[in-house]
Amino acid sequence: MPDDFTIVLIAAAYIGIINIVGFLAFAWDKHCAVQDRRRIPESELLSIAFLGGTIGSISAQHLLRHKTRKQPFKSSLYGIAVLQVLLIFTLSIPEARQFGAQFIGSLIR
Repeated sequence: MPDDFTIVLIAAAYIGIINIVGFLAFAWDKHCAVQDRRRIPESELLSIAFLGGTIGSISAQHLLRHKTRKQPFKSSLYGIAVLQVLLIFTLSIPEARQFGAQFIGSLIR
């Protein structure tokens, strides 16, 4: 079983990489839009955000001014961000972490 430091290191690496992927996906989609080329489907951009790339996705959205007015895309992206913040807040409560671990354990058995 890995120690806590290893788990935190792996999680931080994952979050860093997925946010870079999110940023680059938005940048590529913007490039394709300008060049009138085949675009990345919105569902894929939202999936990247859902998998943890929200910060990179929202950063690219604002820095590149890409999909800032497009609804319901914008609402979906911010909804994902809100859900992730709530999840992080919930996981910061020891009782909630314990309940989650027990729940997941019961699903695996």
